[in-house]
Amino acid sequence: MIRLGGSIPGAGGDPQQLARAYREFGYRAAICPEVEASDSAGIRSIRDAFAGEDILIAEVGCWSNLVDSDEARRRRNLNFAYERLNLAEEVGALCCITYIGSAAANTQYDPHPFNLSPEGFELAVDTVRGVIDTVKPKRARFALEFMQWVLPDSPEACLDLIKAVDRPQFAAHLDPVNIILTPRQYFSNGELIKRCFELLGPYIVSCHAKDIKLGNKLSLHLDETLPGTGNLDYGTYLRELNKLPGEIPLLLEHLHTVEEYAQARDHLTAVGRDEGILFYGAEQ
Repeated sequence: MIRLGGSIPGAGGDPQQLARAYREFGYRAAICPEVEASDSAGIRSIRDAFAGEDILIAEVGCWSNLVDSDEARRRRNLNFAYERLNLAEEVGALCCITYIGSAAANTQYDPHPFNLSPEGFELAVDTVRGVIDTVKPKRARFALEFMQWVLPDSPEACLDLIKAVDRPQFAAHLDPVNIILTPRQYFSNGELIKRCFELLGPYIVSCHAKDIKLGNKLSLHLDETLPGTGNLDYGTYLRELNKLPGEIPLLLEHLHTVEEYAQARDHLTAVGRDEGILFYGAEQ
């Protein structure tokens, strides 16, 4: 079954209060709350509170440029990745997720020709291997989010990375909005989504939920938008996701208010009902 999750802007308090708020909002999955990797008591408190409310901790975010062209910054970012993957392991999260980064100077993930080059691919492979081999996680996976101009920029590129990295701890993370790059893909994105599951299904550990809208301003404008206000084929997305074994998290993201998250949640549950798909916990 699919575990729907996300954030609740402004929700705070201790881990028990936060986990209870997520459950009351209808979530059964979440991003790990901020906690220092060295805070053993805080990690234990989060792990126990979320487990007590049956909220799956899906992801620990890393979000740093692991291939920074500045060696000192790159080393700091890699050390941060080690900490975050270790945190995912300790808190019981399914994965630690980041983008690979960019060769563009003084940026996190800006466009640069090196990013999609064969040399960029090899650097990404070596970098991912290095993170996994340093931390040696037993349960948590390491994953790279799909991006438009850094790897992986397609399901084929993601599968190529998985095969080249050749580590069972390296997983696929699915965010189809991030790889809709042309009007053809936009209008037939259901086929792109099916391709993602065809190639990556056994490796998918977590997913993001947002939407996309094609504008009419030249040269080309594809804008991220709230689920239900764009063209993403959520019927296909939910059907394919529901075929996977286990309980896969689908996380709403990048919204600004509680009302927006509620609107997105309600859209996904409505599409699910139309498809005969019951989200985890909905029957409780």
